[in-house]
Amino acid sequence: MKRKFACKTIPSTWLEIEGRRLDCGPYMSGAIEAKELLRKLRVSKEPLQDLTSDIYHAGREGRTWVNSPEYGVPFMGSTDILASDLSVLPLMSKKQIAVTPRFIIKEGWTLITRSGTIGRMAYARSDMDGLACSEHVMRVVPDEDKIKPGYVYAYLSSRFGVPLVISGTYGSIIQSIEPHHIAELPVPRLGDVEDRAHELVQQAADLRTEATIQLQAATEKFLDSAGLVDIPSHEWIDKSGRLGFTASISKTLLRAVNYIPLNTELAERVKRNSPSWKPLGNITEPGTLRSGLRFKRIDAEPEYGVELIGQREIFNLVPKGRWIARGYLPNDKLIFVPEGTVLVAAQGGLKETDSFSRSQFVVGKRLQYAYSQHFLRVIAIEGEIPRGALFAYLRSNVAFRLLRSCAIGSMQQDFHPALIREFPVPIIANSAASTIDDMVRDAYDKYDQAIDCEDEARALVERAIEEGGR
Repeated sequence: MKRKFACKTIPSTWLEIEGRRLDCGPYMSGAIEAKELLRKLRVSKEPLQDLTSDIYHAGREGRTWVNSPEYGVPFMGSTDILASDLSVLPLMSKKQIAVTPRFIIKEGWTLITRSGTIGRMAYARSDMDGLACSEHVMRVVPDEDKIKPGYVYAYLSSRFGVPLVISGTYGSIIQSIEPHHIAELPVPRLGDVEDRAHELVQQAADLRTEATIQLQAATEKFLDSAGLVDIPSHEWIDKSGRLGFTASISKTLLRAVNYIPLNTELAERVKRNSPSWKPLGNITEPGTLRSGLRFKRIDAEPEYGVELIGQREIFNLVPKGRWIARGYLPNDKLIFVPEGTVLVAAQGGLKETDSFSRSQFVVGKRLQYAYSQHFLRVIAIEGEIPRGALFAYLRSNVAFRLLRSCAIGSMQQDFHPALIREFPVPIIANSAASTIDDMVRDAYDKYDQAIDCEDEARALVERAIEEGGR
């Protein structure tokens, strides 16, 4: 395998600036160039610590997990701060949080991953307010009497802020940063630009919260139209009967996971309560309802490539994949999927926090990507069911449990082809299905608008810095 190495000649004065550090990180990140440009800016600069109430992380300690929301608070790991759907988070004990309240985050904070992959950032939205968060995420708490929180995020996530944040990285195997590494980071004061950047970032946060609420409403409307009620995760865990049961088995299916009593009951509810139902295989395009193609992956620069999205990236608000050469990819709708495709994570484990059987809708900006083979491609026949309505159903907990009942495999699960074709889908009234489809598509349009707002905020800040603070 060929590897691409970056080379850079640096002046000896940079070694003095960085305290004679001999690892390449501070010199290759662009941090020194950013510092020099900021130094020349004819606007006031203030250390980040002077503009914040606190910069901290929760501290390292063991975690106590619970199943019921009555006793727990949703807990975000370092990758979850980038996720679009926070409804599937594990629950951390309220007793532990009462002892260590620094786990809790608040709206308007800037969250920065501080170990492993350094410098990924998120702006805490209103639907994140009051959630618990990992010690692997640094909290930057703005002093709103001194600075607008949206500007803090726009600047730190800009191409000037990110290099400065990650320049303090230390460690050999597991990279890390600490609050004191960014405490002195210079923040330029840009006047009206700060207000506009804040407005754009806050608008993006509000759009994402609205989209999330709208998707949940679409799912509830679909289930209600089908005569169903969703089943919360903790209720399924308590009532599934998965820890000991008897069942009549077929000659081809010998795994207990295919016969969990509550899943069998859920399938019967779908068939019994819905106005009508059809097997998934009957309402999807021929040649789909399968994993994608395998293909050679050749790294490429963005101008010659396409981003390849896998299961790790697909559930993020802004998927960031690996750039591969587009010219070597077959022009196939299982790789470049059509609008309205539902991609279901098709490999993984059966833990509650695993993504296996979780669904994502592909529309708008998500159509620009290529998708790995590790997804089940669900492409509805439009005359049978609107694609957005099918997604609203597949993202429900009822459908999630039924999808998992189709699992085969040992460590890494996959879907049994025959079982997935027989997966029951409620067929609801056309008017209700069309309304739900519109709700889903509008929600994803809001997600796309939010990306544009954040990009505009960063561009505004970067342009002001490049033009000397004007």
